[in-house]
Formats: sequence, C-alpha cells, structure tokens
Amino acid sequence: MTMLDTFLKPMHPEGYKFVPVFAAATLILFWLWAPLGWIGAGLTIWCYYFFRDPKRTTPAREGLIVSPADGVVSLIEPAVPPAELGMPEAPMTRVSVFMSVFNCHVNRAPIAGIVRQVAYRPGKFLNASLDKASSDNERNGICLEMTDGRLLAVVQIAGLVARRIVCFVDKGVAMETGERFGLIRFGSRLDVYLPEGVHPLVSVGQTMIAGETVLADLQALEEPRTGRRG
Repeated sequence: MTMLDTFLKPMHPEGYKFVPVFAAATLILFWLWAPLGWIGAGLTIWCYYFFRDPKRTTPAREGLIVSPADGVVSLIEPAVPPAELGMPEAPMTRVSVFMSVFNCHVNRAPIAGIVRQVAYRPGKFLNASLDKASSDNERNGICLEMTDGRLLAVVQIAGLVARRIVCFVDKGVAMETGERFGLIRFGSRLDVYLPEGVHPLVSVGQTMIAGETVLADLQALEEPRTGRRG
C-alpha cells in the first residue's frame, strides 16, 4: 500500500450526488469571500470521507459474526427484536454500534445467510447513542437465517442528523459475511440481535471495524467479555 492509498479511499456511489454539490458550493463561497471558500473546501473533503468505502478483509471461518458497522459499542443488553421482523418475541442479546459523522457509514452483513425479512419503519431522529433510539427512531431491519437455521437480526437506525437509510438487499437474497448491504446518512447506529446462547466477544466502549472486527462466535464456549479502559 502506498502513502496515497492510505489517504485516498474509494467512494461509495451514494456519495456521487453529494460531493459535487459541496464542491460547487465551495467555488461559490470562494467567489464571495476566500475564508468562506476554505470552510467549504473542508466540508467537501469531509463529505468525500463520509462516503468512503474502503476494502476490508473479512475473517473467513464459519460461525464468526463480524461487526456490521464502523464505530464504538455503545450498548450490550437483552432486548426483543423489532416486531416488524416477525421474529419470536423473546429477548436476544443486542449489541449496538454507534457511528459518528466521522466513521465510514457503509454497512456490512454480520454473517452469511438468507434474508428472510426486510422491514422499514419511520420514526423519530433522536440521538442514536440513546437506548430509546432502538424503539423510537426511524429504522430498517433485516432478519437473516444462518446456515444452521438460527435467526439473527441487524437493524439500521437513523440518528440525530441522519435523514436517509439506504438498504441494498431484498427478501430472499443470500448474503456473505462482510458483504455490503446498506448505508445511513449522516451519523447513526446499528443493532445486532444475537441468537440465544451466543455471547458477544466485545465490550462497551470498544472500537469496531465493519466486516473485520469479530463481534461473536457461534462456536465459542467462553463467557461474555468485559472491558477495562486505560
């Protein structure tokens, strides 16, 4: 990897309609007053990086559940999956990953499986780091049936400044672990509902990388992990 590759990342097609607008506005701001133009230039660079879509190396072993999003684990708690997904009304371990406006926002499948349900529900735009964002905010849920028949849910949740959830997959589609399935604009959260008996291998406050960080292991026998910040 060259130094140029370190800073210049591929951009997701969703960004094609935003970056040119930011760039055009920057030119106008430069024409009006140079200091405003430099602010616009900074915002244009930020917009490009928001829609960056870097390549990721996904662990290939069967049974590994990876993070669906870049960000920080904000909550780990038992919760019932969204009713619109049609899953059993029993609590599952929910791991929430909060994405700030500086994180890459391309979402990836946590594990391979068949999409059994895709359900969108309009809602509020509360701060995505809050617990009640899972129930009150706009969201789009996906129910995945894994190869062993068990179900896992991943839910895209709009945040305080997010105004658009984008999902690329439909019911009946087969997905591979780490495959891109959606994107949220701008700042949001992903909830993963783990099958019964599967414990997260991450802790609150841990930094996650979509498609790479192992969130849980269907084959693991160890107890849930706790973290210590230093």
